[in-house]
Amino acid sequence: MNAISTPMHSLSLATEVSGSGPGIVLAHGASGDIPSNFGPLIPILGRDHTVVAPSYPADDTPLQLDRLADALVESAVGAGVETFTVVGYSLGTAVAVRATARHPERVRGLVLAAGFAKADNRLRLLTQLWQDALRHGDLDGFARLALTTGFGTDFVNALPPEALPALVSQVAAAVPAGTPTQARLIAEADTTGDLPSITVPTLVVNATADLLVSPANSRFLAESIRGSEYAELPVGHVLMAEQPEQWHDLVTGFLARHGL
Repeated sequence: MNAISTPMHSLSLATEVSGSGPGIVLAHGASGDIPSNFGPLIPILGRDHTVVAPSYPADDTPLQLDRLADALVESAVGAGVETFTVVGYSLGTAVAVRATARHPERVRGLVLAAGFAKADNRLRLLTQLWQDALRHGDLDGFARLALTTGFGTDFVNALPPEALPALVSQVAAAVPAGTPTQARLIAEADTTGDLPSITVPTLVVNATADLLVSPANSRFLAESIRGSEYAELPVGHVLMAEQPEQWHDLVTGFLARHGL
């Protein structure tokens, strides 16, 4: 796996590149990172694809959707991957859609998982709570909020109660730098106007037990992107943790069907 750092309009994304074959670019979510959002999927994709995995800035760099989308594209081009499919998760779905709208000559396909075009009121309020907790240095509070909204109700309630304190500590210790600015971007991002222009093969994956991003948002994406495929997983927002094999099968099956 090779690491590169790509500047684009003064925005630099640290990027890992692995595998060989047709290009795949990963767009991770807010408060997440490449390993937590895509870790087990990367070697699976890397069997037949060149996987480009950029990380959003790990500091308080202000984020704008256009700049981040451009930087995502440039991370691939800088690695020698001229065209590619973008697999976006959560906030990464907005980045993926905007990248497609701004660089249609580059993007060949889209996977949009647990995503949204524009934050609804509940998502705005939740990300404000993220920012409040982090502003006050309350990492445990952030972790408790992340666990109760990031995972499905059944998944959380099935955990042994005695395991919860350690899990809270684990999440609190792993909050990525840059999370507050990513949370602000969630509130500002709006790709509603981009969706009718999307013509590449697209798979929308809805996490139907999602307590963070309402499942209605994924249904809106599927309805607004002409010809898109739609799939559901009965899980919470962190779908790759609750049903990893099913998630992997959806992605690899979509790529195979469309020769991507």
